[in-house]
Amino acid sequence: MERKKITFDSFIRGAIVCAVIIGLLILLKRLSAVLLPFFIAWLAAYLIYPLVHFFQYRLKLRNRVLSIFCSLLSITIVGAGAFYLFIPPLLEESIRVKDLLVEYFSNNMSGGNVPQKLTEFIRDNVDTHMLATLFNEKDLFSALKEAMPGLWKLLSTSVNMLFSLFTFFLILLYIVFILLDYESIAEGWPRLIPVKYRDFVVRLMDDVKDAMNKYFRGQALVALCVGILFSIGFCIIDFPLAIGLGLFIGALNMVPYLQVIGFIPTIMLAILKAADTGQNFWVILAAALAVFAVVQIIQDVFLTPRIMGKITGLNPAIILLSLSIWGSLMGMLGMFIALPLTTLMLSYYQRFIINKEPIYKAHPSETASEDRGNRTKS
Repeated sequence: MERKKITFDSFIRGAIVCAVIIGLLILLKRLSAVLLPFFIAWLAAYLIYPLVHFFQYRLKLRNRVLSIFCSLLSITIVGAGAFYLFIPPLLEESIRVKDLLVEYFSNNMSGGNVPQKLTEFIRDNVDTHMLATLFNEKDLFSALKEAMPGLWKLLSTSVNMLFSLFTFFLILLYIVFILLDYESIAEGWPRLIPVKYRDFVVRLMDDVKDAMNKYFRGQALVALCVGILFSIGFCIIDFPLAIGLGLFIGALNMVPYLQVIGFIPTIMLAILKAADTGQNFWVILAAALAVFAVVQIIQDVFLTPRIMGKITGLNPAIILLSLSIWGSLMGMLGMFIALPLTTLMLSYYQRFIINKEPIYKAHPSETASEDRGNRTKS
């Protein structure tokens, strides 16, 4: 294979492209506080649009404004109902688990039917005195600030901004305006691209759209169903913090296979239940693992095939890496645009570096001109 020579002209063009990309990333980071509400609104509009389409075309509400209003009202009602059903028992369970933790570590992990080797392992590797005093609310927040200053600053800044009244209404306005012209935006943006590069850009964005359908619509719906199933299963076996643990594992399921992290709090909660009730630890853990197995079977056999079809998405390791890198570079905004940008780069690499697809197709007028030129030379 003949290697392409690097000329001074191509080197300058490459340097300019790199400088432009770096400049755009710096600009995005500087404007992240302004752009974050827009990206949140765009993501929300992207998720809400199927519901708007359902109201407008399936239920024959021809007025787009009325369809948007019904969609937002439906989401508000469902959210309020979920808040009413889940938050009070979740708070009650959290207080109960906190009391169990304080009692367990204050009593030097004695009592209950916890295996002696497991108790000795925890006693040898965990500072029980520190944990016994940590769960005071003031001490807990202080410890979080000292242990994770960067993450604490990111979360506190983001939460303060997201929950400010002005930002909330700004995001709501963005959502409404985007949904009003969603089809024209989604179908009309290719006209802004020069004809020479239009096919190239459209192919890349189609790949991004497919990935987003998987990880923002399909995977989010699967994660919600999995979280609800885990919560129901843990409630059936009377597991501590059943709703909170179930929803936590469901949220982890946004990244495939990451729900295995849920085994760590599950084992700890099984220890607390055994210490509190005197039941056999292995029986409690076996019941929890049975919930994991049943939910996993339901997910693999019914949920994933019906909601997402054939799994062809990004590798979970790439998802975690992209979230970490873009989140570190651009904060909360970087985490919102991590998957689209990563998908865009991988698609470009696969299509135009590995498969060597042409970056642009010649316009018919250009082809005709070349044919006339060739005929004239001949």
